[in-house]
Amino acid sequence: MRTPLLVIFDMDGTLVDSKHLIVAAMQSAFDAEGLHAPTRAQTLSVVGLSLDKAMQQLTNTDAAQRARLVEAYKGAFFDLRQAPDHHEPLFDGARKALDILHRRDDVLLGIATGKSRRGVAFVLDHHGLEDHFDTIQTADDHPSKPHPSMVWRALSETGMKAARTVVVGDTVFDVEMARAAGTKAIGVSWGYHDVALLEASGAASIIAHFDALPTQIDVLFAPPRRGTG
Repeated sequence: MRTPLLVIFDMDGTLVDSKHLIVAAMQSAFDAEGLHAPTRAQTLSVVGLSLDKAMQQLTNTDAAQRARLVEAYKGAFFDLRQAPDHHEPLFDGARKALDILHRRDDVLLGIATGKSRRGVAFVLDHHGLEDHFDTIQTADDHPSKPHPSMVWRALSETGMKAARTVVVGDTVFDVEMARAAGTKAIGVSWGYHDVALLEASGAASIIAHFDALPTQIDVLFAPPRRGTG
């Protein structure tokens, strides 16, 4: 049997396409405080950070108002998710790749996300993925990415080593978190940060579709070839 691997996924922008909900909730939160809302590009640039860190990036208002923005965002996102036309789809190929990896005896799966645990539970239940993940780390229990706390906890819970772990994500925050924890990182091209930024931050490789992920993981962890001389 091959040596086990741990594959840790980011969620927003990597597994699920929630940008329309994120942008709408941010607009609503800023409206509630009478503030000029950030642009779509500005909002998407901070996806992956915990909400308090994201608000610090988006506004220079005081701590009390940032706290109100966080709560307003959470409320708006909850309301949007309850709407009859709610749509938070998996990215193309995500389900197939997760199923392939989940069936492998040598792979454990994890999540490390800036979402709340409630938000993660909703998405996993909605897509029937509750049994796929061996460890789930959220913003409720950890400092914001790129701090490596979420990866460290995932390693502890699964008994895995950093050298046999890879983080799959769409932002610089994911890649920097992986590198800080001593793991590898695979970037995805369909998310919220440019491929050039992912490459510059140290992603070992970039995939353009989920179909490539299982093979890329095997390539990344392939044992070195012995010389023939």
